Amino acid sequence: MRKSLKAALLSALVFPGSGHFLLRKHLRGLLLAGVSIACLYALVSAAVEIAQQISDEILSGQIPLDAARIAEEVSMRSAADGSLLVSVSTYLLLACWLIGIVDSWLAGRLQDRRDNPGDADDRDRQSKMGE
Repeated sequence: MRKSLKAALLSALVFPGSGHFLLRKHLRGLLLAGVSIACLYALVSAAVEIAQQISDEILSGQIPLDAARIAEEVSMRSAADGSLLVSVSTYLLLACWLIGIVDSWLAGRLQDRRDNPGDADDRDRQSKMGE
């Protein structure tokens, strides 16, 4: 399997930046992973805060101990929360994931061509002929 495909799959299926570590592009990998971890932290913190508020209300008796009512309260607060931090974190995490996939594939493709110059050119010619 080519490095470009391995790197793209790692970035897509494991975590943003993991494909860059395979390609020894550590700075890019650290940047993508760091931003993604910060975004995940913000999202999990917001979720824990909502869960804590709901559990406090359950313990105080404001919300009955009913699964349907609790689920309704969670979905209502999640939709109403809509804070800027949650929105920005969500979109930034998705952007990091997509950038990680595309950039690791492109960087891997350059390494594939550098390591096997004849093979990469032959594959490109064959793919163009098949179109």
